[in-house]
Amino acid sequence: MSDAYTKPVLRKKEKTGYLKMCLHNSSFMAGSVIILFMLLLAFFPQVFATHDPNEINPDAILMGPSRENFFGTDNYGRDIYSRVIWATRVDISLGVFGAIVPFFIGSILGLLTGYYGGILDTVVMRILDVLMAFPFTVLVIAIMSVLGTGLHNVYIALWSTGWMTFCRLVRAETLVLKKSEFLQSAVVSGFSDARILFRHMLPNVIAPAIVFLASEIVMCLLTGASMSFLGLGVQPPQSEWGYILNTGRGFISFAWWMTVFAGLFLSITGIGFSLIGDGLTDFLRTKGR
Repeated sequence: MSDAYTKPVLRKKEKTGYLKMCLHNSSFMAGSVIILFMLLLAFFPQVFATHDPNEINPDAILMGPSRENFFGTDNYGRDIYSRVIWATRVDISLGVFGAIVPFFIGSILGLLTGYYGGILDTVVMRILDVLMAFPFTVLVIAIMSVLGTGLHNVYIALWSTGWMTFCRLVRAETLVLKKSEFLQSAVVSGFSDARILFRHMLPNVIAPAIVFLASEIVMCLLTGASMSFLGLGVQPPQSEWGYILNTGRGFISFAWWMTVFAGLFLSITGIGFSLIGDGLTDFLRTKGR
C-alpha cells in the first residue's frame, strides 16, 4: 500500500492513542475537571451568583454563612459567595492571559536566538541573566511601582517578566535540534528560514514550554492575587480573590468566612492547573518512550 493511503491512517491511530493516554491520566483528568468547572463560573457568573457582588446591605454586616448568604457577608454587608463567583472571571483571566502572551513572546524569541545565534543571542541572554537575578514577584512589584495601580498594569508587569523562562526553554531545545540530521537536510534542500523555523523546528521544540505554561499560569494567578492583596492590582469595588483576602484579614479572628472561601477557590484553581501540568509531563514522557 502506498504512503498516500497509509499516512492518514497512521495519523488517525496516533491521535486516538494520544486521546486514550490523556483520558487514562488521572492527574490530567482531575485537573481538567477542576478547571472546566472554574471556567464555567468565569463565563457565566450571573447564573451562579445569588446577589449583586457590590450591593451593600447595612442590616447584614459580618453575618456568618447561611441559606441566604452561602459564604456569609463582609464588613459592608456584601454577599461573599457572589463576590467570590464574580472574582473567578478576573483571576482566571489574570492567570491565563498573563501567561499566554509571555509564552508566545518567549517561545518565538527563544526560537530565533537559538537558530540564528550571534549578536541577537548574546544581547537576549545578557538581558535574561540580569532580569533572572531578581525574584519574579519582586520584578512585578518594581514594575507596578513605576506604572501605578490597576488591572491593566498588572498584565503589563506579568507580560514584561514572564517570557524569560519560555525563551530559555525553547532556545535550549533549538540549539540541540539545530544539529540534527533532518534539519540539516532541510537547510540543504533550500527551504526558507520561515519554513524551517515554524514548520520543522517549532513543533519539535515547543513541548517543554507547553508543559511549563501550566506552572506559569499558576504563578500569574498567585502573583495577580498578591498584587491585589497589596493594593496594587484590582481596585474597589471590583471583586477579586486577592482583594477579598485583603479585606478580610482584619476580621479573620471573628469573621473567618471573609478569607477562607476566597483562599479556597484560589488554592483549588492553582491545584487544577498544576495537575494539568503534571499530566502533560507524564504524557510527554510516555510519548518519548
